[in-house]
Amino acid sequence: MMTLLTGLFDDMLFATVPALGFALLFNVPPKALKYCALGGALGHGSRYLLLTTGMPMEWATFAAATLVGMLGAYWARRFLAHPKVFTVAAVIPMIPGVYAYKAMIALVEISQQGYTPELWGSLLANFIKAMFIVAGLAIGLAMPGLLFYRRRPLV
Repeated sequence: MMTLLTGLFDDMLFATVPALGFALLFNVPPKALKYCALGGALGHGSRYLLLTTGMPMEWATFAAATLVGMLGAYWARRFLAHPKVFTVAAVIPMIPGVYAYKAMIALVEISQQGYTPELWGSLLANFIKAMFIVAGLAIGLAMPGLLFYRRRPLV
């Protein structure tokens, strides 16, 4: 139990660094920086918890991005800002850089060494995993808009 809590704390702490960095890069107003950091920490922490329960990375990322999107919609309404002010920087730590990198390395090795089934399998597996994670991020961020900001009712 203690290792779960320390892992969660580390995960949330280290997720605030890129969230704050990208918030600064995107010229987020100074009053909103703490909410970007909090959104990044809560999103990455919730994904960490879902991953420890055995949920696949793609679904955990989707759920975490949905949480960040809901928080961003709430903060946007509360502080009269656009939700993207809070959400874009908060989901940056969840971008699947490792899987995209492994797919690119496999592609470069295929171009240099030629086709092998192992390299092709590595390329496809990592590319598809990265694309599903990115799709989970995009759809998760869009969920508040799909659910709350509709002009017509759902039914």
